[in-house]
Amino acid sequence: MTSFLLLLLLLLSAAAAAADAAVNPRRRSLAAQTNKGTMASLAAGNPMVVGVMNDRLKALTTSFAQQMGREFHYCIKNMDQEWNTAYNFSSDPTFLTNCMKKTDGDLPQRVCTAAEMKFYFESFLESNGRKNYVRPNKNCNLTSWIDGCEPGWSCSAGKDQEVNLKDAVNIPSRTLDCSGCCAGFFCPHGLTCMIPCPLGAYCPESTLNKTSGVCDPFYCRKGSTSQTKCFNKGSCKPNSANQDITIFGALLVGALCFLLLIIYNFSGQLLMNREKKQAKSREAAVRHARETAAARERWKAAKDVAKKHAAGLQSSLSRTFSRKKTLRTHESSKGGMPSTESIDGPSNEPGGKKESLTEMVRSLDENPEKGEGFHVQIGEKKKPKGKHAHTQSQIFKYAYGQIEKEKAMEQDAKNLTFSGVISMATEEDIKKRPTIEIAFKDLTLTLKGSKKKLLRSVTGKLMAGRVAAVMGPSGAGKTTFLSAIAGKATGCQTTGMILINGKTEPIRSYKRIIGFVPQDDIVHGNLTVQENLWFNARCRLSADMSKADKVLVVERVIESLGLQPVRDSLVGTVEQRGISGGQRKRVNVGLEMVMEPSVLILDEPTSGLDSASSLLLLRALRREALEGVNISMVVHQPRMFDDLILLAKGGLTVYHGPVKKVEEYFSGLGIVVPDRVNPPDYYIDILEGIVKPDTKEPVNVKDLPIRWMLHNGYEVPRDMLQSSSDSESSARGGGDYHASGDDTGQSIAGEVWGNVKDIVGQKKDEYDYNKTSENLSNRRTPGILRQYKYYLGRCGKQRLREARIQGVDYLILGLAGICLGTLAKVSDESFGALGYTYTVIAVSLLCKIGALRSFSLEKIHYWRERASGMSSLAYFLSKDTIDHFNTIIKPIVYLSMFYFFNNPRSSIWENYVVLLALVYCVTGMGYTFAIFFQPGSAQLWSALLPVVLTLIATQQKNTFFANLCYTKWALEAFVIANAQKYSGVWLITRCGSLLNSGYDINDKILCIVVLVANGVIFRCVAFFCMVIFQKH
Repeated sequence: MTSFLLLLLLLLSAAAAAADAAVNPRRRSLAAQTNKGTMASLAAGNPMVVGVMNDRLKALTTSFAQQMGREFHYCIKNMDQEWNTAYNFSSDPTFLTNCMKKTDGDLPQRVCTAAEMKFYFESFLESNGRKNYVRPNKNCNLTSWIDGCEPGWSCSAGKDQEVNLKDAVNIPSRTLDCSGCCAGFFCPHGLTCMIPCPLGAYCPESTLNKTSGVCDPFYCRKGSTSQTKCFNKGSCKPNSANQDITIFGALLVGALCFLLLIIYNFSGQLLMNREKKQAKSREAAVRHARETAAARERWKAAKDVAKKHAAGLQSSLSRTFSRKKTLRTHESSKGGMPSTESIDGPSNEPGGKKESLTEMVRSLDENPEKGEGFHVQIGEKKKPKGKHAHTQSQIFKYAYGQIEKEKAMEQDAKNLTFSGVISMATEEDIKKRPTIEIAFKDLTLTLKGSKKKLLRSVTGKLMAGRVAAVMGPSGAGKTTFLSAIAGKATGCQTTGMILINGKTEPIRSYKRIIGFVPQDDIVHGNLTVQENLWFNARCRLSADMSKADKVLVVERVIESLGLQPVRDSLVGTVEQRGISGGQRKRVNVGLEMVMEPSVLILDEPTSGLDSASSLLLLRALRREALEGVNISMVVHQPRMFDDLILLAKGGLTVYHGPVKKVEEYFSGLGIVVPDRVNPPDYYIDILEGIVKPDTKEPVNVKDLPIRWMLHNGYEVPRDMLQSSSDSESSARGGGDYHASGDDTGQSIAGEVWGNVKDIVGQKKDEYDYNKTSENLSNRRTPGILRQYKYYLGRCGKQRLREARIQGVDYLILGLAGICLGTLAKVSDESFGALGYTYTVIAVSLLCKIGALRSFSLEKIHYWRERASGMSSLAYFLSKDTIDHFNTIIKPIVYLSMFYFFNNPRSSIWENYVVLLALVYCVTGMGYTFAIFFQPGSAQLWSALLPVVLTLIATQQKNTFFANLCYTKWALEAFVIANAQKYSGVWLITRCGSLLNSGYDINDKILCIVVLVANGVIFRCVAFFCMVIFQKH
């Protein structure tokens, strides 16, 4: 309203300024000598008058700026800019001069004052534009209705009346000399003054319509302030406000389809070419190492032949020469090897440099990276070149050279460990793994809520360098026992004592050197075997270890587990076939072996493996044990094991000791294994109750744990002694020996409350285990930044291999842009709000669904990596960083379709900025849903929430709940960006539309900030949920 008031006052001031500029002594005399028409013509044709008029109009803006900003702050951002856009007539003031000529210089007496302008716009806004006339006023009322009150007519205030154009209170009397409106002005129904038409309006001179009796037209048609040339290949319909640029959208559709076709068919080529290059380098290194090993064997054979020949030559010469000569020869040959000169001849080179075969071989051995022959040191032992190997070829040569040396040494001494082989080959002390011995006494685990005992009075010891097998029937607590040893038993109250190397220390402080292999094969299916192992090695091995040594560790594991044929094959997922189940199981074990653990705990690692694969895996574990690793695992066949832990139902120990003595112990109890029956299976059948032992004295299954305690002198709990007379079936059904009379009377509400307490206790224990604790392992793993770098590389490879899925996302997004851009055309009255509403819903839904894949499919992988000590923050940030690519590209894909089919007035850059903030916001929401909900629930929330929030934002305007909806801010930002392009004649339309919508044109930056802030907040919530909430 004030803007129009300003316009009126400016126009009136301009007219007054023109009149004042014309009043000087010379012009006054000229006016006295000429008639009114001549004076008007002179003023109209003087460019000085026009210039002064426009200067006065501009200067008048500042006096209304404060009032305008107060009343129309929501739709007018820059007063000067809006004024110049609507009422700066300096480029073409012809309509002013023409009107002055038509009215014989009476224009200042006919133009509306500030009070009339204010009255008109107040009446218009009060009726919301539904009426085309104003309220009764001083000049037009029920008792006085002159010709000037009709639309298209205006009257003069008369020469005797002084008109103050800036007067915003009093309406002057205008009832004289009524005539039609001048061109460039419009005369509303109910007022007798003329209002200047803003730029962009078409207001021709009013003419009398003899049929209706009024002047037509009395209104201003909306349009553009200037003509704009159509784009090349574009089309412009006659009298249209916007040009048709759909052809550009069609071209972009074709380009997008072509690009997606390339991505769909060639997405894997980049990584495949890189893998082929690495494979060639690796094969060359293997070939080089094997040739070197073969040459070394030939050299050793030749050396042995030379020794024998030298011994025979000595013996023949001793018979010929004198005793003294023989004695001297005997002394010179004590070293077991004749002098080099006696074999190869003297050297003729200056400086005494020898060119013998021995020295040449030694030189090649000492510099394995330079020579093409011998790679392994045979002569003087030098430190391996691992720390100095930088190129990929050098690293592979070093690694495979070491492996071939170890194979050769193992062939000579079967019982040597890897570390011992390397030490023997280099005559250097190699840092060994720290040994950990775990002792436990009266270990008991009880659920915190239901008070059910999972383990009961378990006592024993797991020693370094030995492999222990944990066996027992189903429900015996085998996995629970290993979890308790590893410190992973969550939701339970642990009693008893656990000693680490004879000290009472928390096992979680050693988690950086403890490997835990779960029963499920938790391996990234969209990575190759080598990529899975290499990532774990880089994140979990010591940060001080060189890259070459880490490659050596990985290559050893691949070699020992027999994974060489499939090292470059994808592990595979449900949708994409990969390696076999047995190979996948070995990769699952290899993930823990590559971090060189001191304690390795495995939960049924041989399940699902054939006999050959099981033997290969157990041999690899035996080699680990020879290096001092403390290994314990749940198995069904104790093959190649040192110790056996046999558990009964209820988590009670039946036997814990060497495998060789288990039959001897049970024979002492009268339990003899029948012929051709596997002893472990027989014992488990007895504990399961399937087989009853054939003994002279009846043996109750419940008595076996008690007998083991008495055999070793352990204290037996009283309740176990009291329950020894109970039936075996009740013991097997209850699983808890002190049980069960109280449990039967427990109410359903008590059971539910107990389960809730179990869950809460489990969450707390999981958090306590995974939080940062004192590191007693003396291993400094890579920090957050380095892990972030490793995670970034892994996520990048995964995204490249998922490029086809990303391409489908882009295709759907582009199709949505085409459909919405075609169906929801821009309306000048609503500034395209309908199309933008659909845009917010569609983009939110599609981007949230895409964001769900980042976390919902890898929850279990994250839980395993986090439990091993990897950084949760590095994992989350790497995922978010890689997803920034989609955050940037998806708005481009959508706008490339929507913008050219919808053709809004706002620029494509303004739309992109808003859409970028929107995608960033909804991606964070997608993270939260993916982490907190199950996949099905997360998809439902992602589809439902945008629709509900959009309805709230559009139906409940200017409410607290609407301000909480991100859709409100996104829609407001889109509408404001478009409304800013509607200026001049569209100003009142802009103000009315923004007023109805409850939007503020100054809040564009605020809308972007709110969207980005929502994205950051939801990412923080997602990270919090990822750290706190884990599987039950």
